[in-house]
Amino acid sequence: MAYVIGEDCVACGTCAGECPVGAISEGDIYKIDANACTECGTCADACPAGAISK
Repeated sequence: MAYVIGEDCVACGTCAGECPVGAISEGDIYKIDANACTECGTCADACPAGAISK
C-alpha cells in the first residue's frame, strides 16, 4: 500500500524533494502517485507536519 498525504499537509515541498522516485506532485495538498510509490517511507520521515502515512 502506497503512502498518502493527509489534510495536515502544509505544502512545504519537503517530501517531494526527498522522494527518490519523484512520485510526489505539487498542489494545495501534495499528492503521491500510488503507482510510482516504492513505499520506502522517506517522505514520511521528512514531513515536518507529520501528514504522510500508509
